[in-house]
Amino acid sequence: MAENLKGCSVCCKSSRNQLQDLCRLAKLSCPSLGVSKRNLYDFEVEYLCDYKKIREQEYYLVKWRGYPDSESTWEPRQNLKCVRILKQFHKDLEREMLRRHNRSKPPRHLDPSLANYLVQKAKQRRALRRWEQELNAKRSHLGRITVENEVDLDGPPRAFVYINEYRVGEGITLNQVAVGCECQDCLWAPVGGCCAGASLHKFAYNDQGQVRLRAGLPIYECNSRCRCGYDCPNRVVQKGIRYDLCIFRTDDGRGWGVRTLEKIRKNSFVMEYVGEIITSEEAERRGQIYDRQGATYLFDLDYVEDVYTVDAAYYGNISHFVNHSCDPNLQVYNVFIDNLDERLPRIAFFATRTIWAGEELTFDYNMQVDPVDMESTRMDSNFGLAVLPGSPKKRVRIECKCGTESCRKYLF
Repeated sequence: MAENLKGCSVCCKSSRNQLQDLCRLAKLSCPSLGVSKRNLYDFEVEYLCDYKKIREQEYYLVKWRGYPDSESTWEPRQNLKCVRILKQFHKDLEREMLRRHNRSKPPRHLDPSLANYLVQKAKQRRALRRWEQELNAKRSHLGRITVENEVDLDGPPRAFVYINEYRVGEGITLNQVAVGCECQDCLWAPVGGCCAGASLHKFAYNDQGQVRLRAGLPIYECNSRCRCGYDCPNRVVQKGIRYDLCIFRTDDGRGWGVRTLEKIRKNSFVMEYVGEIITSEEAERRGQIYDRQGATYLFDLDYVEDVYTVDAAYYGNISHFVNHSCDPNLQVYNVFIDNLDERLPRIAFFATRTIWAGEELTFDYNMQVDPVDMESTRMDSNFGLAVLPGSPKKRVRIECKCGTESCRKYLF
């Protein structure tokens, strides 16, 4: 029996750092974990809990990684080599001193409430770093995600699962496309108009990958059946998010938001709205629950028929955190790639103008497209916030907090 188990392995439920901490607690050397007699008594600072100044000597109460709170010790500054943790501790301390006492210089001893705040802030920061690592481990796109909260003590959302593609709900089927284009060069020598032409529509992009269609017109990208490769200029949305983005806590009561860490050119693809595809009947049922909670993430897929809805409340990507604005910098487009069912478009956000690094990303939850022609009137992508029970299309009048000059004062 034992010989059949050769080469078998199982995942360890503890991280490498946790195993190293256990070795040091038990005073055991372990070469495979890098714990030797030489570094057995090396201790790592997890976070700083308190501060005091005696004469001219600064002391810090240190929570040691792998040890309980009861093992925390006061250490003089010269004993600590954790420069980054020290800088962050004093940054948090100065910010809270300004908020509480309108001065930044710390006292010689911290009052218990201030020390407790700094501990909670340190724990929150560690939780956000872990969440950031989880998000980046799950993403399949090029753009990295950072997380930042310098506003309050809220940590990661408790019920949110990061996904990269639609999650199909019960009773819904995505039919894969049966044919693809035969083009050698989809942009400059499209055969039969490439994938867009086969669907009697226009080619969506220029040679820089910027959308050149009017909002309301559908985008048909090349698919898995096409002869062209990954670098085809008609493959933009399917390549995913390419910009580094930051999920941050807003300071004006709008919860979490998203800002870009890079310059985004006008008409460039930014992200998809991803979530769970559900029927309109299921969306109505969930909407009544979400209404009692005060917010929801239902996006109607009503390009041709109001049959399906995307719910990003629990399953979603970074678009879950994008806020509303009455003067948004993102525009919604319906996109079709491997599924050509017009009732199930992919929802893509493109930049309406140049968006500079550090700027928040927003879209209009009640976006309407001007009825210039018959094609554009087919797009009316309302973002379902607070649906009234028994009335799937009537919205509750929710106060808008976007703060723009053109603010409509209410979302719906």
